[in-house]
Amino acid sequence: MGEISKRVRNNDGRMNLPLLTISARYGWMTQQSRFSASIAGREKKNYTLLKKHQLSYNHGNSKVAIYGTVYELTNYDEALVPKVYHSFSLTPENSSKFIESYFHTKKLDAQLRKFIASTARMDGLLNISFDDFMKVKLFAPEQCEQSKISRIINLIEKLITLQQRKLEQLKQLKKAMLQQLFVDKNNKQPNLRFKNFKGNWEQHRLEEVAQVTMGQSPSSKNYTDNPNDYVLVQGNADLKSNKISPRVWTKEVTKQVHKGEIIMTVRAPVGYLAMTNMDAVIGRGVAAIDGNKYLYYLLQTKLMDRTWEKLSSGSTFESISSNDIKNLEIKVTETEEEKLIAKLMDTVTYFVTLQKNNLTQLTTLKKYLLQNLFI
Repeated sequence: MGEISKRVRNNDGRMNLPLLTISARYGWMTQQSRFSASIAGREKKNYTLLKKHQLSYNHGNSKVAIYGTVYELTNYDEALVPKVYHSFSLTPENSSKFIESYFHTKKLDAQLRKFIASTARMDGLLNISFDDFMKVKLFAPEQCEQSKISRIINLIEKLITLQQRKLEQLKQLKKAMLQQLFVDKNNKQPNLRFKNFKGNWEQHRLEEVAQVTMGQSPSSKNYTDNPNDYVLVQGNADLKSNKISPRVWTKEVTKQVHKGEIIMTVRAPVGYLAMTNMDAVIGRGVAAIDGNKYLYYLLQTKLMDRTWEKLSSGSTFESISSNDIKNLEIKVTETEEEKLIAKLMDTVTYFVTLQKNNLTQLTTLKKYLLQNLFI
């Protein structure tokens, strides 16, 4: 690094430039967007002036980047960044994107680990000095090859960003549909309705339209890791992508949920849902609701409007009781209208899931490229 880098430090006195910080997961962010306020304070005058295509090494420890992370400045021509970052520029024949991506491969982590004097300082930064950082050794091909590798990584990152935006748009569409297709407590008809359906929706308590079964935990001595035993669902950790994801099994049957029923968490976090894809034993952290797809989506609106959060706020820890669930006031309509609503929501949910899978594939592709385009 020392052969291809030059340290960047200090500033020219301009204090009206964007104040940035590095997120290990998202890269450069404004302090306002990350912390909801500027945290520079009086230290602002000591910040480093970073120019476009220059880089900074945030030697902070995080789950995403145990030994810190490097990011190139791309979205701003100039910005002010914390002086504690190791900021640097590269010689003209080296690509900033190539060096940034090299650090993201984690192939240099073993070297960084050797330079740590202790795990972390009081401010959470790893004890890696700039001089030690400059001792990191890497393999750099000629400029033409660096540029080609950088273009590939840039392309995949742009695709990931676009697909993330599309996923967020689909999630917002689903949220809007839930808000418009179902009736809230202040109205008798939904804002958005299928043709040929008229009249007010009827109000009922949940137990009037579905059977609620509260979970009961089996004895821990009967827990197993044998898939031939009964699947045990104890809480949100056993649910993934709105389905049961087996993690623990049991030989003892207490309370059960059956395939096609709704399962809902009743302890922190409260109100998370799944349509069960298998029979299972349920522990005290969940409840089974013998309801249809319409009820499943209706209950999602209760999570959105924080109904469960309000009910559980008075408890020692976040939880809801059997009576909270059974006495929940809901509004229902005729069966055919409910079926159409459920079918439409299934379609929107399908596209959300499909988009999540697309994003996962692109993220996997990026990881593959990082591991195979670098030495």
